[in-house]
Amino acid sequence: QVQLVESGGGLVQAGGSLRLSCAASGRTVSSYDMGWFRQAPGKEQELVARITRGSIYYADSVKGRFTISRDNAKNTGYLQMNSLKPEDTAVYYCNVGARFDGRWNEYWGQGTQVTVSS
Repeated sequence: QVQLVESGGGLVQAGGSLRLSCAASGRTVSSYDMGWFRQAPGKEQELVARITRGSIYYADSVKGRFTISRDNAKNTGYLQMNSLKPEDTAVYYCNVGARFDGRWNEYWGQGTQVTVSS
């Protein structure tokens, strides 16, 4: 089992920055895909950024403003968010996944609230 704990959310003014952290425990997740999702009230969950062994994906809405990274020594992932906009307001969730034991295994954090004021 993998446990994920997000931190770093909060209230920030438009144009500001936040760095979200996703600390994993239970297993080493360095070989797992890692992603950040968000869900705003009344909207569907959206994949914001994802890092795999071979590539990094960003949603068009965050390209050039957000950066996903990971520190394998700390078993932790990050989402650096710059130039924040009110429309970035959402609960942000960390997700890791890998295929083993013949199936896809996926784990989620509890979420951290990000609120951007105009």
